[in-house]
Amino acid sequence: MNYRIVDDLDKMKLEDIVRLLRMTYWADKRPIEKIEKSVRNSSCYGLYLEGTEKLVGFARVISDHATAYYLCDVIIDTEYQHKGLGTALISYINSLPDFSGLRGFLVTRNAHSLYRKFGYEVVNERVMLKEPDC
Repeated sequence: MNYRIVDDLDKMKLEDIVRLLRMTYWADKRPIEKIEKSVRNSSCYGLYLEGTEKLVGFARVISDHATAYYLCDVIIDTEYQHKGLGTALISYINSLPDFSGLRGFLVTRNAHSLYRKFGYEVVNERVMLKEPDC
């Protein structure tokens, strides 16, 4: 499946991000105003199927760019899950120099196997941590 990843929030539509977040257990009731404020204050990554304008994946990162980052709101459209797109999106973010050498953490209740591929380890049943690779 061919895709492209966009890291410019101005090239993503807020309504597309909201549509994806409505598919989640953690942000399905998050007010649009909070979603807008959260994406404006984060580094955002959108995954599009090649040749389309349909956003099928999204993730954002909050960071101080010195010591740590928080990977959050990772979602792949339910219609496109289990096709390697989540792996592709996390791989892209994981390869960015902005987050190299930083401690990473995230919270998930059901995607531990995805994040383990990238060096995250379970701290408790929901929190995962990736030690700096410096």
